[in-house]
Order: sequence, then C-alpha cells, then structure tokens
Amino acid sequence: MPDLPQHKPVLAGTRYTGISGAGIRLEALPEGHLLHVLGAIEPTALAAELAKAGFAKSSIRKAGFRQWFIAGDEPLSPAGLDALAVALAGKAYVMDQSHGRVRIGVSGRSSRLLLSKGTAVDLDPSIFPEGHSVMTMIGHLSVQIVRTGDDSFELTVLRSFAESLWDELGHMAASADKDGAWGQP
Repeated sequence: MPDLPQHKPVLAGTRYTGISGAGIRLEALPEGHLLHVLGAIEPTALAAELAKAGFAKSSIRKAGFRQWFIAGDEPLSPAGLDALAVALAGKAYVMDQSHGRVRIGVSGRSSRLLLSKGTAVDLDPSIFPEGHSVMTMIGHLSVQIVRTGDDSFELTVLRSFAESLWDELGHMAASADKDGAWGQP
C-alpha cells in the first residue's frame, strides 16, 4: 500500500474515451487544475493576479456571488497555488478543488440540443454567450455549465458524480438519436 494516495483520473479507461457522432462529441477533459476563489475581487483584477502567478492560460468561470472557478488543463504545482494565494492575500481566498471536481467537454452542432434534454437553462448564444457560466442541475446532478465556443461547452461536476453524469449524457444522446432529434434544425 503506497504511503501517499495515487491520483487516478475518474473518467480514465476505454469506457470514457469519448462519444461522437450525429453532431455531438463528449470527452473527458484533462484533470489539470480547478481552483475555487472567494472574495470581493473583480474578474479583471483576478485575471491580472492569475497572470502574475503563472495561470495566464487558465479561464475564470463565475460560480456564484463573489465566487469563481479557475480551470486549466495543466496540473497544479504547490508553488503555483502558494504564489496565487500570496497574490490574492487581502482580496480573496483560493482553495484547490482539483481533486474534487471533473470537467467533461460537450461539443458539436447538436451540443445545445443534447444539453436541452437535461437542463432548463436557455443556452441560446444571445442569452448564454461564450464565456458565460451557470450553476444548474442536469437530472439530479449539480453541474456548472460553461460555454467555451459556438458549439462547445464544459460541464464541471463533483468527482463522485462524474461517471453518473457521463452515463446521463450518453442516455440523453441515445434518446435524442432515437427521437430523430439530430436532423432537426
């Protein structure tokens, strides 16, 4: 038995290598880093502090009143987290959530149709533009949805629910395929 826990991506393995077809693609995204920031700091000031601390490639997602998730594909180093905590001192608090949450990518021309089968959020680009995020439910699972492009979204879910969300998305895709929904505009 190892002295330290070994990190194992929750959606690793052949069952979770991705689902694609009929204008939809599901993929398990890299388990890089996901930081939770709480405080009275504005997004532009937060972005500046992230750049100074070496998180320039990370993205900021609103997660509630004065709360943000900072997501990125690169693994988190203890020095990087310490640098960000020092940069945010007196303005906000940062907590590493990398071990507790997983991101799933949903993309393709039918991505909005697929997500509309599981959430009541209006994902029309005029209402929910690129960079916009919302905490919501898909079925019984609490999920953050982020629009990352015209037809691409990221779903962030608690690690223990990642397989359930993956299965739910697969069932939603199969249901839409059975209904012939993919051919509709």
